[in-house]
Amino acid sequence: MDLDPVLLSRVQFALTVMFHYLFPPLSIGLGLHLVVLEALFLKTGEAVYERAARFFTRLFAVNFAIGVATGIVMEFQFGTNWATYSRFVGDVFGSALAAEGIFAFFLESGFLAVLVFGWDRVSPRVHLFSTIMVFLGSCFSAVWIVVANSWQHTPAGFVVEGTGDAARARITDFWAMVFNPSSADRLTHVLLGSFLTGSFFVASISAWFLLRNRHREVAERSLTVALVTGTLGAALMFVSGHSNANMVAEHQPAKLAAFEGHFRTSDEGTPLYLVGWPDEEAEEVRYGLAVPGMLSFLVHEDPSVPVEALDRTPPEDRPPVVVPFLSYHVMIGLGTYLFGVMALALALRIRGRLFEHALMLRVLALSVLAPYVANQAGWIAAEVGRQPWVVYGLLRTRDAVSPNVVGEHVLLSTILFSLIYVGLGVLWLVVMNEKVQHGPDGEARPSVAPAGEAV
Repeated sequence: MDLDPVLLSRVQFALTVMFHYLFPPLSIGLGLHLVVLEALFLKTGEAVYERAARFFTRLFAVNFAIGVATGIVMEFQFGTNWATYSRFVGDVFGSALAAEGIFAFFLESGFLAVLVFGWDRVSPRVHLFSTIMVFLGSCFSAVWIVVANSWQHTPAGFVVEGTGDAARARITDFWAMVFNPSSADRLTHVLLGSFLTGSFFVASISAWFLLRNRHREVAERSLTVALVTGTLGAALMFVSGHSNANMVAEHQPAKLAAFEGHFRTSDEGTPLYLVGWPDEEAEEVRYGLAVPGMLSFLVHEDPSVPVEALDRTPPEDRPPVVVPFLSYHVMIGLGTYLFGVMALALALRIRGRLFEHALMLRVLALSVLAPYVANQAGWIAAEVGRQPWVVYGLLRTRDAVSPNVVGEHVLLSTILFSLIYVGLGVLWLVVMNEKVQHGPDGEARPSVAPAGEAV
């Protein structure tokens, strides 16, 4: 059987990236909550905030370790499966990954030990500073990864040298590469998605404790923090999403057309499909429920101005439609759900009814999966919508694979990676469950001095 190395290499990279991306958003989101909890401990002197921060630090450490382990495999694939791609983008990725090492890994590794093991060895202020540094390090890591990925979507600040397989993009303006047209929008969206993941993770565990009448003091304070950060993050996600869509409409109109199932440009306003199933052969959305003129209004602020459709793009350059359309709508639907849940729960908290509202607590406990699915769906929409390009307009995906890669070898390594990742996933679930079942420690050191006094 002749196995397609391009397809198998894409599947392998998608599996490894999607599995790895289960962990960085939680590290970033939990890092934010650790900073807030420790800051509240310093400000109020209430030991319950320290107990909560200690507890979630243990979960953070487990997640961080698995995230690092799962991220290593991706870099090897650049050399084994995607040699032509690596040669073409080496200057770009080299700059970005070097910056990540300097600004992110050094920062995280320098302060991670203090965060995890320094509770009784350094003062609360020093520990808070270490927590902030680890949180910023995780954010900086996202910055440089997103910058490199965004450059593939909207290349800037470069020239192409050489031809054919020897062609390579050489950076001529580092900051133009960093601030390429999509990097700021995409980074904001990624960070907000991470904050939402952390908020729902904390809210889920806190709600679970309350439903079982365990660790109520820690659960109530942690849940309150999660509701505030989650509601704010979900609201800002709508603003970020709109800005992202406008950026895509300007720089990747075929991708936006695939997101919206928009096949033919008309002389009238373009509708926005809420649900439906795109039929690429018939060039229509079946079973669709659409709002007339809404896509035109969102893109042009005028419901009568048409939006460019797929028919304006040559057939060989068009992305597939079904996967981007469905994943994009799943992301938006779940984002709306997340905002609704957080806003309703926060309203109940303000009225003093949340902690005894069993139904709402169950919804919060079960909703922890939603931001994970939304994050994955967003990346699937973005990356599949970029096809058939691996670097938009410059290098096609089919031309980016290693010239000597063998399909059978890729299949075998994919199976082995999958088995390893299943093991890591089970390990993550078992260890995290064990620590959640144990819960926060019952004892904490005495309250610190109020803010403004010496510690």
